[in-house]
Amino acid sequence: MPSLNELVRAHTTLDADDVNWLDRLMADWQIIADLSFADLVLWLRDHEDRGYWAAAQMRPTTGPTALFDDVVGTFLPVGRRKMLDQAWEQQRLIREGDPDWSEDVPVRVEVIPVRRGDRVIALIARSTNLLGVRTPSRLELAYVQTASDLAQMISRGHFPTDAQRSDAADTPRVGDGFMRVDAAGRVTYASPNALSVYRRIGLQGDLAGMLLGDLTRSLVPSNRRNDEETFSAVLSGKWHRDAEIVTDEVSVIVRAVPLRPRGEHIGALVLLRDVTDLRRRERELVTKDATIREIHHRVKNNLQTVAALLRLQARRIESPEARAALTEAVRRVGSIAIVHETLSQAVEEHVDFDEIADRLARMVSDVSAVDTPVRIQRQGTFGRLTSERATALAMVVTEVLQNAVEHGYPDLTTDSAPGAEGATGAASGVDLLSEGDHGRIVLSAVKAGQRLHIEVVDDGVGLPDGFSLDGSTNLGLSIVRTLVESELGGHLQMGEGPQGVGTRVAVDVPVD
Repeated sequence: MPSLNELVRAHTTLDADDVNWLDRLMADWQIIADLSFADLVLWLRDHEDRGYWAAAQMRPTTGPTALFDDVVGTFLPVGRRKMLDQAWEQQRLIREGDPDWSEDVPVRVEVIPVRRGDRVIALIARSTNLLGVRTPSRLELAYVQTASDLAQMISRGHFPTDAQRSDAADTPRVGDGFMRVDAAGRVTYASPNALSVYRRIGLQGDLAGMLLGDLTRSLVPSNRRNDEETFSAVLSGKWHRDAEIVTDEVSVIVRAVPLRPRGEHIGALVLLRDVTDLRRRERELVTKDATIREIHHRVKNNLQTVAALLRLQARRIESPEARAALTEAVRRVGSIAIVHETLSQAVEEHVDFDEIADRLARMVSDVSAVDTPVRIQRQGTFGRLTSERATALAMVVTEVLQNAVEHGYPDLTTDSAPGAEGATGAASGVDLLSEGDHGRIVLSAVKAGQRLHIEVVDDGVGLPDGFSLDGSTNLGLSIVRTLVESELGGHLQMGEGPQGVGTRVAVDVPVD
């Protein structure tokens, strides 16, 4: 199904401002469809004046549809629908006298010209299913009258307007609560749902005849009205905007759409939605997120403590092998601590792994001797990863980089171990050390679709003769293989570097 922009580019002469006008119109036309109990189809005139293209469609939620098939992308040549031709040529709203029968359903059609400035840029065909029509209720009459006012505004270029809207997830719909107010802001009609919303706010009587702004101010404490100007302008129906009414117990989104079908302000359509439960859930999510971040922060602190204790223990052990084993444990604990620190600062359970990779590289580079350092450089980007994958991948990157430093440049390795500071200190950049480096390790990452390909290439002494990944007893490589193949579900390769120099380690893992 083609989009509005695709159809505009391919078949019309509309410019960017025209498309923006249509986008804003369609942002609100669910309201028009619901008030009309009718389907809406947006038709664009072909740039060769051969006919019309159906660019968008909206069905009502308040009544049966009149269009059972999707029509977006359909072309109607000139002469096929006389009402479209009349509305375009005469630039006025055209109503059909007798209903049109479609699939044994009587349908009343009218065409609304969409005016922007002094030009008609599109047409809206409004089709109402007349099957089962009965005497309309007061609610339905109020709906239809309001829809008629909005149609007049569209045809005269007074709608849509530049309006500030709340998030689409919580903006009110017609069925949530509907009111009409007159030019003075007095309620002339309120739906039962609207009355129920105000009863929850604290209203004891009826809404009809009340000045909505004054009534609401009497029910809402002044300290709950953050923007008095917006509050008053929306509730009086002067501004096309959303506002939120908040009491100790209730939260309500209010949306006003000023009505001026003939140019003069005659009142407004006011929609209400009780979002108390939604706000409560949002507060619970905020509390939950804060709790999760605090847990990550405490885990990071505990891991730092473990790393510090292991480092102290290593200093008291005389055996070089035991000291080296504890030093490796410190480094591994530190890599996990970095992930938890990043998660403690994140808003969601996804982290930017580039930052983690840079900090891991800084931590590993601290192992090399200060006077003849090894330079670790990152190329490419890892992107955002889930916390579970980030933790496992952090261990993999740490082990591979550490192996490259220790075994690629054996003369540069010392017995120093990174402390808790090294495990969580921020990296100064992608290129971790400056000129005068003795060795160079490149950590590269390429994300292609649902796969992440990582390479670590060094220019060190290379692999020993007869090396086999399957036959290796190195603890670090065993950890890497287990994490990559079992936990991350990826593949690990290890071999000679480019041009026969150094070592290349390749890791390929799936990502979300």
